[in-house]
Amino acid sequence: MSELSKAVFLSYASQDAEAARRICDALRAAGIEVWFDQSELRGGDAWDRQIRRQIHECALLVPIVSRSTQARPEGYFRLEWKLAVERTHLMSDRMAFLVPVVVDDTRDVEADVPDAFRGVQWTRLPGGETPPAFVSRISQLLSPSEPHAPSQAKPSTAAAPSPRLQTGAAAVSQRLKLSAVLIAGVVIIGGGYLALDKFVLSKRTAGPAPVSATASLPAEPAHKPVNEQSVAVLPFVNESSDKEQEYFADGLTETMIG
Repeated sequence: MSELSKAVFLSYASQDAEAARRICDALRAAGIEVWFDQSELRGGDAWDRQIRRQIHECALLVPIVSRSTQARPEGYFRLEWKLAVERTHLMSDRMAFLVPVVVDDTRDVEADVPDAFRGVQWTRLPGGETPPAFVSRISQLLSPSEPHAPSQAKPSTAAAPSPRLQTGAAAVSQRLKLSAVLIAGVVIIGGGYLALDKFVLSKRTAGPAPVSATASLPAEPAHKPVNEQSVAVLPFVNESSDKEQEYFADGLTETMIG
């Protein structure tokens, strides 16, 4: 990696040269390479090619926004800003490149800057006074250890479970729900069958109670009613001493009864 690819490019209007100088000095004091051109009035093709090469190869571009840039609808710094935005079109969204700095009270929402500048975090350095926190931030963005996310806030996905884990958990939950539904269905069907057997089938299969053959016949009284006009006949007794005459007494008794 070349030295230029580790450098910070300061893009500013000529009226903000002093504020840009302070920022440059603070970064260089921390060992950060800064491309800080003070030859805007020189111009020429060679100078233009050098500027374009620096914007193409620098690690970070720091556009300095102020009342001066607001007052100038034209200027070479605007070409620098457009070249920087064009370079971001070839970069990953995780890569930080634009670091806008406001050196006065110019409001972000009113600043005359490319739309791409509004998608990243701005820093206010009044008069170009640069605190250690800003220097530390630039150092972190220049660290080659890992890609840095752009300065704008994005929803964090670190704690989100992987789709595979979500799918597995959903499958287990679905199986548990299905098992519970099946068990509930078996219980309901079993209970319904028991109720049906108790209150419906048992009555149909039992049928009417069998009637005894003698139940439909009127019960005979234990003793026949006695006719009030009947005559009781007592057996006749043989009073004679001749035993052979007993048949005569029995016969007379049967004749009276008949």
